[in-house]
Amino acid sequence: IGELDDAALMDKLGHPGVHPEGRFLPETYVYTRGDSDLDVLRRANQSLELALQAAWEARVPGLPLDDAEQALVLASIIEKETGKAAERPEISGVFTRRLKMGMRLQTDPTVIYGLPNYRGDLRRQDLAYDHPWNTYLHKGLPPTPIASPGAAAIKAALWPAKTDALFFVSRND
Repeated sequence: IGELDDAALMDKLGHPGVHPEGRFLPETYVYTRGDSDLDVLRRANQSLELALQAAWEARVPGLPLDDAEQALVLASIIEKETGKAAERPEISGVFTRRLKMGMRLQTDPTVIYGLPNYRGDLRRQDLAYDHPWNTYLHKGLPPTPIASPGAAAIKAALWPAKTDALFFVSRND
């Protein structure tokens, strides 16, 4: 696949014009000798599509999401916000509540995703850098996923915890 750019890869997978970010379910895949890297990526892409569609069809009612694509974007943000499974529904609940209220999501991972030269330290000037993924500046969801969400993040996006909270704070623990 090294010779394929993003557009050519997605063409080969049957998704022309779609950016590959977020389009592969991060799981363990069994493969056999002779399977190509494209075969493995095709399976990861199909797994993502099946998991997303099944979750979308079983979602809780009343979510502020228009379609499964928006659910994928939200799940990617949740994936980047925490590695702790127990926190995902709570974080989803906060983001869902903000979306319903028309608030900005104000989430650092979206800002980081769009920065051209992120060096590991998010600065105040970075929060003011205008790009389509900056949820400090733009209301609603960003235009594309910012990561490949796992099944747990997809589930959390479509079954958020009920909460009155509008904010959460990382204690880095």
